[in-house]
Amino acid sequence: MAFLRLDVSQIMCGIFGCILKSGDVAPLMRQALERLEYRGYDSVGEATVQSNKLFIKKDKGKISEVHAAVNLDDMPGSIGIAHTRWATHGAPSKVNAHPHTDCDNKVAVIHNGIIENFLELREKLEHSSHIFKSRTDSEVVPHLIEEQLRNGSDLLEAVIETVRKLKGAYAIVVLCSSYPDTIVCARKESPLVIGIGKDAVYCASDIPAFLPLTNKALLLEENEVALLTLSKVEITNSETGEVVSRAPFEVTWTRQAAEKSGYDYFMLKEIYEQPQAIRNALRTQRIYYDLVASRIDSADVVYFTGCGTAYHACLAGAYSMAKLAGLRSNVVIASEFNQVHTNLLDKKSIVVALSQSGETMDTLNAVREARARGASIVSVTNVMGSTVTRLSDVYVGQNSGPEIGVAATKTFTAQVTVLTRLAIVLSKKRGRTSSADTENLLEKLAQVPDAITSILKQQDDKVREVARKCKNLPSFCFLGRGISEVTAIEGRLKLLEIAYVPSLAYAAGESKHGFIAMVEPGYPVIFVAPNDETHSKIIGNIMEMKARGAHIISIVEEGDEQIKSISDDFIEMPRGIPGIMTPLAFVVPLQLLAYYVAVEKGHDPDHPRNLAKSVTVE
Repeated sequence: MAFLRLDVSQIMCGIFGCILKSGDVAPLMRQALERLEYRGYDSVGEATVQSNKLFIKKDKGKISEVHAAVNLDDMPGSIGIAHTRWATHGAPSKVNAHPHTDCDNKVAVIHNGIIENFLELREKLEHSSHIFKSRTDSEVVPHLIEEQLRNGSDLLEAVIETVRKLKGAYAIVVLCSSYPDTIVCARKESPLVIGIGKDAVYCASDIPAFLPLTNKALLLEENEVALLTLSKVEITNSETGEVVSRAPFEVTWTRQAAEKSGYDYFMLKEIYEQPQAIRNALRTQRIYYDLVASRIDSADVVYFTGCGTAYHACLAGAYSMAKLAGLRSNVVIASEFNQVHTNLLDKKSIVVALSQSGETMDTLNAVREARARGASIVSVTNVMGSTVTRLSDVYVGQNSGPEIGVAATKTFTAQVTVLTRLAIVLSKKRGRTSSADTENLLEKLAQVPDAITSILKQQDDKVREVARKCKNLPSFCFLGRGISEVTAIEGRLKLLEIAYVPSLAYAAGESKHGFIAMVEPGYPVIFVAPNDETHSKIIGNIMEMKARGAHIISIVEEGDEQIKSISDDFIEMPRGIPGIMTPLAFVVPLQLLAYYVAVEKGHDPDHPRNLAKSVTVE
């Protein structure tokens, strides 16, 4: 099999399962998890079976910390499953760590993904006397399997019937003490790979987990369930019930290449993960949005605050809420928040804080001071259990999974997705949008991931070509109008962060106040130009720059012949994306441009100089 890029379905956790012909599996599982720790690292757990008895060890913390505390290698049995977690439901804790079990402690399950309908499933199970221990969505799975086993199904049938009830994304691995030589795993929208070894069989969320053990792999496809034993791997389509025949392939990659799914850098991989990151951001239950919308609606003063990319997401969110819901709000860079604005806060104020890590010091300082003044805190973050979640009255997970590259990409699109959905819900609550219009907007938002997939497939080579042309230019300017100003300044930030190219970003209408003095023949000006209400005015701005000899690079809607005809280079976006949602799609070519310029200049985009992923100092 030739070197290729894997399907990069959203990463949330690291999962691993193994059956050995002989020997204890526990030390091998821990080593496999260490190779997957880049996928998640807030808790860890393992389960094994010996003599028809289930053994489990798990706790909060990194693998090394949990191993030092409980000795993960000291577990009996030659069959087991293991998990390292990135929390999406339930803060990191021992009880929320995987594996999760059924009432009889016979079924153990590890899960990667988000189950959208877990609340209704859990309610039904609780009415049937099932007892839940955690606050995770994953725990419904072992109880559903338990129900099927009690009804006479074998383990494979029980898993198939269970996944048919699930809505959302999942990679699930199941171990049962009544089936001491069998693992069953299932996949939908989350990655799952099977490894075929000599006297061993493995399954994992990614190839690096078993790459030192075997280079023979088999990819599970959507809606497939696999039964694993030492003697066979049997794959069944869970929707049709048909048995699937698929041959393994030989992995020729290094471990480092496999971790990146065939991409040269994590940043490019994470750019390509954005369609699934947005889908996962949209999987948060509506009840959370209703709660946040109610709090915002009742406030006298609303502030949005964050740093860097999160601040830009705040700008986009505030614009959408003003446009749709008629919300007056203030957007303040977190580092400046306490200088003026905390004096204006009281118990009728709300601060909406955005932080990928939940540990950004400037954002936390603003939140703490706002709380001290009596303001309510709403946060959007990627890390459950982080400091910002503990300081918040309500928080919403952006669900984009670990982001290894320092420059935020899927963080931006996930946070903008959350705030856009919130704007739609708030607009409906305020009576500014009808039920039909609300559902139409939500449907349009759900279609954005497909639009981004199309952009990545069709425009990557074009963006790379533009990057080659521009790699030696000394500076750039990004211009946009309306919400596209946000797209422009985020694109500029990416170019600064990883390519180290001095750049400007303006509201296009302001470009004639200062910036235009810099324009000379060949100067690159990038226009973010969707076909929205700003279209005619952005054309005027393009003509102003073109008249002075600027090299015009336009991000335009497909078929926009008017702007294409006056541009030196253009990158086309799919038609029909509503104006408030354009940053989600139109930022993608700007992320790619920054990435390719950096690579062309010989820089490492994953590790830009002088920058850290989470800024925890003032």
